[in-house]
Amino acid sequence: MNRRSFIKSSSVVSLSTASLAVASCTSNQKTEAESDSAAFIDDFELNEVTLGDLQKKMQAGQYTSEAITQLYLNRIDAIDKKGPALNAVIEVNPDALSIAKAMDEERKAGKIRGPMHGIPVLIKDNIDTGDNMMTTAGALALEGHKAAKDAFIVNKLRAAGAVILGKTNLSEWANFRSSRSSSGWSSRGGQTRNPFVLDRSPCGSSSGSGSAVSANLCAVAVGTETDGSIIAPSSFCGVVGIKPTVGLVSRSGIIPISKTQDTAGPMARTVTDAAILLGTMTGVDPADAVTQESTGKAATDYTRFLNMAGLSGKRIGVEKSFLKGHEGVVGLYKQAIEVLKKQGATVVEVDLLKSLSDIGGAEFTVLQYEFKDGVNNYLSTANAGVKTLADVIAFNKKNEAKAMPFFKQETLESSDAKADLTSKEYTDALAKTRSSRQLIDKLMATNKLDAIGGTSIGFAGCIDLINGDYDTGFYFCPPAAMAGYPHITIPMGTVHGLPVGFSLMARAYQEGELVSLGYAYEQASKKRIRPTFTKSLIPGN
Repeated sequence: MNRRSFIKSSSVVSLSTASLAVASCTSNQKTEAESDSAAFIDDFELNEVTLGDLQKKMQAGQYTSEAITQLYLNRIDAIDKKGPALNAVIEVNPDALSIAKAMDEERKAGKIRGPMHGIPVLIKDNIDTGDNMMTTAGALALEGHKAAKDAFIVNKLRAAGAVILGKTNLSEWANFRSSRSSSGWSSRGGQTRNPFVLDRSPCGSSSGSGSAVSANLCAVAVGTETDGSIIAPSSFCGVVGIKPTVGLVSRSGIIPISKTQDTAGPMARTVTDAAILLGTMTGVDPADAVTQESTGKAATDYTRFLNMAGLSGKRIGVEKSFLKGHEGVVGLYKQAIEVLKKQGATVVEVDLLKSLSDIGGAEFTVLQYEFKDGVNNYLSTANAGVKTLADVIAFNKKNEAKAMPFFKQETLESSDAKADLTSKEYTDALAKTRSSRQLIDKLMATNKLDAIGGTSIGFAGCIDLINGDYDTGFYFCPPAAMAGYPHITIPMGTVHGLPVGFSLMARAYQEGELVSLGYAYEQASKKRIRPTFTKSLIPGN
């Protein structure tokens, strides 16, 4: 089930819509990019390289940060803009090479800032950078907007020696514009594609980050999530994603949806690399009050939790509703459960989603109120031509042919119609969504669980700009999203060449526990594979 369906109705939707949308996956018209991809041979020298590998190569003098950055820039040009034409990167940083060169000079002088020193990173285009790049959330209404300063987490990345390589495309307004949107499409950036099968969705809203990491356009990337926007694209694109506890990572300088659910998080090809990037981004930010709650609970090095025996002796709840559904996905899920058992974990079937089934509508109400409040606050001080959500709506109407060629903006409009955050409708809905914490805590305490697992989301659907996304029958993101709890997804295998992720969620600030459990599962299963850039699953296309 996709995010929009859950938060609006929380009802289980059948897979019958999938059969209706298959036709949208194929076309007899071959674009120049598609023709190029037919002859594409993926022999990139940095394929599947880890952060540790890159550091060793730089330390040994085999590569410089400048050379690595240039290789990734060449890769983006060859694969993202040409070849398979993933369209994952909305803008490259014109200063990337100069930053990399500065990091090389520091290395020569004996200064190594840490494991991110000289590492190229892509970040989502709803995160401010006080440089020559725009921050637009993919919206034409914000085209030309350059932030006055870095977001807190970007400042942390720069301080750690990371090279900001560019911005990734996303589902416009982080997938909070329309109930009929296509994940990975934005009016500024166009449609991002899944690197495994190009006419399939990368999911969203961190579509570009997931596609880019999977296709080796960067070492690691940063995404953001309100409900599923890190976990779902990571699952669809066959990579690791971590949605942290709300409060572990600052949101200041990030175009918001929800002050109670938003967070940024790492997307990587391995749990180790995700853990490294996560530790780089943590920290208390005076501009984001909720980060005060992380004092004494956050780590700056989550690699210390990497433990191949991390599942031994643990009790893991598994969502039993996912034991039914598409036989391919259910088969992978059952295999994952067996891995947990073989690694020494006790598995307990639980029915978490059923216990939260009447909260989804309340979540959507909360997000509408908080989106209006947050966007108005952000735009009021931004260097953009629009200063309110109402201005954005008006801009889109005036420029409908370019801004809304496929689907409209009913979610923007319904959000703008809401009152302020003192409204009883808002406070009642917020209390209802907050009850998810008590329900999760009670379930975990009753069953003495260390974490709860499930299928992250089903396999990637077809890109359909006319009808929008359709449901997969599996969606595990809402519990952790509504509670503000941490969530990790790790590749679980493929169905017809399409990746599916395995999720684990835990209580607040238990990122270390999830890294340990996730790493143990990853090392025992080894399900990450490189994307194939297949044009279509339909024979003859």
